[in-house]
Order: sequence, then structure tokens, then C-alpha cells
Amino acid sequence: MNYRLIDLFSGCGGISEGFRQTGKICVVGAIDSDDKACETFAKNFPDANVINGDITEIDVEKTGFSDIDIIVGGPPCQGFSGLNRWDKNAQDDPRNKLFFEFIRFVDYIKPKALLIENVRQILTAKNGFAKNKITELLTESGYNVCHAVLDASDFGVPQNRKRAFFVGIRKDIGEFNFDSIYNYKKEKVTVWDALSDISEIEEIATEDNSGYNYTLGKPKSKYQEQMRSGNILNSHFIYYPVESVLKKIRHVPEGGNWKCVPEELFKSKRNNRHSNYLKRLDSKSQSVTIDTGHNVYFHPKFDRVPTVRECARIQSFSDDFEFIGGKMQQFRQVGNAVPPLLANALAKAILEVLDNESI
Repeated sequence: MNYRLIDLFSGCGGISEGFRQTGKICVVGAIDSDDKACETFAKNFPDANVINGDITEIDVEKTGFSDIDIIVGGPPCQGFSGLNRWDKNAQDDPRNKLFFEFIRFVDYIKPKALLIENVRQILTAKNGFAKNKITELLTESGYNVCHAVLDASDFGVPQNRKRAFFVGIRKDIGEFNFDSIYNYKKEKVTVWDALSDISEIEEIATEDNSGYNYTLGKPKSKYQEQMRSGNILNSHFIYYPVESVLKKIRHVPEGGNWKCVPEELFKSKRNNRHSNYLKRLDSKSQSVTIDTGHNVYFHPKFDRVPTVRECARIQSFSDDFEFIGGKMQQFRQVGNAVPPLLANALAKAILEVLDNESI
């Protein structure tokens, strides 16, 4: 391994997984406040020092994180508001506190590179005030910074998921250009490319409903071959909704939503429901953005929501990536993660800069 990485606000480790898959990066540590997400991270990265706790109370020096080349993470930035004007009291806004903790680790460790993930609205909210302030703070910390919105579907993930990313390269090393990531662009992958093999065990999994140790048949797509580590499937908890929801979703074709449901099946008349409400995924296209388990979108073929493992497939987690905790805890971990295949493309583009520095 050439580079050492720590993951702050790590969740279950989607970014770390993508970086690890380069074969050139060792994930040595992570910090998160969610205990089950930390258990998942530790299970999948057994050599990492995973710290479950409040990052504001963690002494960087006492973590043992040393010789770190890359820091990644998704610190919350809700307080980045133009209304605050970011005066000298900016750090007093509790909503900004966690972002400043990320900066604290960067300032102490001085990694060669850093990656921040956030919702895409952060680039445009309040006329870009948050974007400008994040760039300013990281520049002051000694980094050349750039940002872009990336869609996971451009990088082999069977999902339309757009997120904002900031990349910082230490000024003595070089600069990053987001154009380079498109060297790693991949063909679009469909929902059925991801899930068709799992659909074959529907009857068995519904009857058993333990969620674990299901045997799959042969892969039916290149994507399935990529996701497979064998033929065993776990975290595949099947459940069907209540009858009132079933009556509605039976009217929805692939790609359709609540608008396809007869009006009399709703208790109230509304025309402003979210487009993803009662959304049935289209097997021939990409999924809507996977969330944390709100159960608003449905399987393309069956009248149920996708399982944890099906969501993980759509997020591009390989089948041997294990999730710890109850069903809803696992849904939250999967939905909050950065898709590993997208993270992998970012990692490769960042490594182009770091490898050039070592030549």
C-alpha cells in the first residue's frame, strides 16, 4: 500500500471502500458517532482503528493517526448560511461545529489530499456562500481546492445520485482537476443489471425471511459478476407493505409513481406529492437516489421496497460487504453512503496527482 487514509464522519465506509479498491490505499482509521455504522466499518476494515464517539471530544494526537496521506469524509454543513454573513462568530453556530472539526483534523495532520462529500445544493445555496467559505477555509489551511457535482450513474453505479465533492491537494504537491475523473467514466448500468439474479430467489427468501445465507444462481450481467464474491447473499430481508399500500402500488407500472394510482385509493386529494412517492423503479434504467429507508420507492417487478442487499447492490457495495445492526440501521448505513464505485473513480483521479508528486 502506498498511501494511508482516515475517514471522518465515515458511516459504514462507502468512500473508504472505493479508495481501498484501488489497491494502493490502506484505510487505517475512521471516526463516526453511529455505533452500528462503526461496527460495520470495523467488520469490513479489520485493520483500521475505528473510533465510535463525538468527534468534538476526540484529541487528534491521541487517536494515533500518524503519517496520514488522505483524509476523506462528509461533515455536515447545515450552518453555512449567507444570513450568518460568516463573521467572526461563525464557529459559534452549532450547525457549523462538525465541519470545523474536519478542518481541525486537516490542520493537525496536514494530509497530502482531502475529499469532502455533501449534498449538491451546498454549491448554490445562498448564492454559493457555503461553497465559497469552504474553499476559503481550506485554502487558508494550505490546499488547492476545487469542487464539482458528480452523478454516480456516470461511473458504473446503477443509480441517479448527484452529490457535491470538494477535493483539496496540498499546495506543495499540486492541483486537482475534476476533468480527470471522466477518464474513469463507465457505461450506464441498469437496475436489472444489478438485481435480476436476486429476483430468482424471491419465493425462497420470502418463505425463509431470515435475511441471510441465500444461494444465488449464475450471474446474469457483468455488473453482477463485479459485485459477487461468491454465490451467497446476506442482508436480504424481504417484507411486503400493508394492504392499503399494496392496493396502490399494484396500479403503478415500471417507472411510474403515485399519479398512476386511482384517486379513490387516497384518503385525501393532493397534487403536490413528491415524484418518488410510490415510485416503481424502472428495470431498464437507473434507480432513483437510494435513501435511508423511507420506503417510498418500489422494486421494479415485485410489490415491495428493495431489501437492504438490493439497495446495497444499487449503491455498488459488493456482496461480501457486511452490514451490522437491525434492518432499519442497515438501510440507514446503505442510504447515507457514497457509492464505492464513484469513490473509486475519485480515488484514481486523486492518485494521479499524488503519484506524480512521488516521481
